[in-house]
Amino acid sequence: MRQCGIIRELFYLVRALSTRIKKIIKLLKGLLQRFNKEQPSVHPKAKPTIIPRSDHTISRTTIHRNALKVLYRLHQEGYQAYLVGGCVRDLLLGRQPKDFDIATNALPEEMRKLFRNCRLIGRRFRLAHILFGKDIIEVATFRTHHENAQEHHGKTHDGLIIRDNVYGTIEDDVWRRDFSINALYYNIADFSIVDYTGGMADIKAKRLRMIGQPEQRFQEDPVRLLRAVRFMGKLNIEISPETEACLAKSSHLLTHVSPARLFQEVLKFFQEGATVPTFKLLQQYNLFQQLFPQTLFNPEDTHAQQLIDQVLINTDQRIAEGKSISPAFLITAFLWPSMNQQARLNRSEGMPAYVSLEKAIQTMLTLQTQRLAIPRNVLVSMRDICLLQYHLMSRQGYRPYRTLDHPRFRAAYDLLLLRSTAGEPVEELALWWTEFQKADRAGQEQLIKRVATQHRPKKKRPYNRKKKVT
Repeated sequence: MRQCGIIRELFYLVRALSTRIKKIIKLLKGLLQRFNKEQPSVHPKAKPTIIPRSDHTISRTTIHRNALKVLYRLHQEGYQAYLVGGCVRDLLLGRQPKDFDIATNALPEEMRKLFRNCRLIGRRFRLAHILFGKDIIEVATFRTHHENAQEHHGKTHDGLIIRDNVYGTIEDDVWRRDFSINALYYNIADFSIVDYTGGMADIKAKRLRMIGQPEQRFQEDPVRLLRAVRFMGKLNIEISPETEACLAKSSHLLTHVSPARLFQEVLKFFQEGATVPTFKLLQQYNLFQQLFPQTLFNPEDTHAQQLIDQVLINTDQRIAEGKSISPAFLITAFLWPSMNQQARLNRSEGMPAYVSLEKAIQTMLTLQTQRLAIPRNVLVSMRDICLLQYHLMSRQGYRPYRTLDHPRFRAAYDLLLLRSTAGEPVEELALWWTEFQKADRAGQEQLIKRVATQHRPKKKRPYNRKKKVT
């Protein structure tokens, strides 16, 4: 009984100590939060350079009217409102922006009350989308660095930002942006440009410079590696030496980015109209292999590089002509040399030709989707385009007509032409299908008969077995 009493007293003592420890921890957290709030910004509150309307080339006539509506409404309600980012950069470079992004000190909930056509999106980065029919004006609240937030929330232990809803002022917001040319603010209040980081000088010098320490900024968001290359290719600008030195050794950071986000970034490469220089830069800085690890370049096999080069040239031509592009076709072209090589290995192991190709396609697509989260409908299209390369070789009977009616025939035929241009031994096949599409029914039948004559198997001579003499 006495032992039970001692144990009971120890239990109550431990519980009391635990309660007091919890109170002490809570008190320390409160002191730490108060200390963080009193800390100055991680960047000095430098005085910005104000470029008045008379000293820059941006005119309200070049700004989208819906963006102007949002800017004026915010300004009239007493909020700060700025055009920011790529739209300001493109307007200064004489280019037409695709999007007009706005930064403000209004919180997302305040914007939802202010605009009836407002929709709040995002968890990692809370944004307001102001809807004007099909047009969307994106509005973001000024952010600050996570070092100014309570307990540095929103980052992993590696420094990767996973949540970015720590609000601040324009002085804080500017130092969060990636490159100086993207950190210029057009003020609707007086039509001036606010420049904290020397972005105006970098635009005039056509120089890409990271704000802050490049190594830390790339660590925070490795997608900035791809953005740097995209801006260099798209804008035809040079990169500053300190930014380039870090870019060249940081390609491994892309392994920390989700496959879904990487796929969206790859799509942006195809839509800029500058895929040829951009993909050369991706290869130069070892970023291409991070995105397409299954695309192997054998120095002795020039067909793969020639195929990809021709695909990129054609993509830029289509963008220049205002035509659409197919992600399924483009990614298939990147992977085709590896698929073809794997199919040959499968055939050497005794697999039939069609089965060997089908197995190669399945293998390569499975491996590729580990790096890029390619949507299922795109994967289905890619598989059809590849399998049609086999069906295009079947040109007897009714098979050519069935192949011609396939929904993916045109994409498969275009890939066949590119293979021929790249030097693969399919030139005769490509010419035949070109003629077959243009010919009428009678002409198509003649083409099929011509193939049947050329590839008619030789008749075996009968084997005369001598009779045994009895």
